[in-house]
Amino acid sequence: MSRIALLEPPYTDQAGALLARMMPGDAQPIGLFRMFARNLSMAGAMHGWGRYELGRQLTLTMREREIVIDRTCARCGCEYEWGVHMMTFAERVELTREQAMSLVHGGPGDPCWTSEPERLLILAVDMLHERSDIDDALWARLASVFDDLQLLDLLLLCGWYHAVSFAARTARIPHEPGTPRFSHFTEVPDDHTGEETLPAAARADTTRHIPDTPLAFGGSQ
Repeated sequence: MSRIALLEPPYTDQAGALLARMMPGDAQPIGLFRMFARNLSMAGAMHGWGRYELGRQLTLTMREREIVIDRTCARCGCEYEWGVHMMTFAERVELTREQAMSLVHGGPGDPCWTSEPERLLILAVDMLHERSDIDDALWARLASVFDDLQLLDLLLLCGWYHAVSFAARTARIPHEPGTPRFSHFTEVPDDHTGEETLPAAARADTTRHIPDTPLAFGGSQ
């Protein structure tokens, strides 16, 4: 049970309107949003930033964004938010099972990562998590691949999902129905080719796949 009670319907007009803006289409609001909506002023302020982080103006690609978010949530031990993003975006950004497993249990040196920019993103998330800083050597490597705008987006995206992870994990928000767990990615089948899709628990149903519509403080663009 969540340490902070989640709003339950019927919502007030103000809370209902804010929750509707946070979710794509007519989807029901997830627990994280129903917790944040306890503090409407805070949730309203966060909504604008969340729209940017998951919107089209972000200078990182959607796949790069999700790698940063998934790795950040995994390093923070936030299975809740990691599961929401895996369910909603993993298939859309073509994460393989091995890559999903690596983001939780492995590292950028795993053979599933063949893209240097993606390896650098994982290294950056790890160093930010461990040191709250990036050393000169890694920064030079990042700067050879990403421009200043992308680097700023990387830093703030990682920090944003530290904050989200802290809130979701500390509040003990119950997992959303059908979202995957870290334990779903502990083993790779012997006949695995590296190309098949993620397990069923990590694939969103059609109501969760709303193209180009962000979740987690996103709402409609």
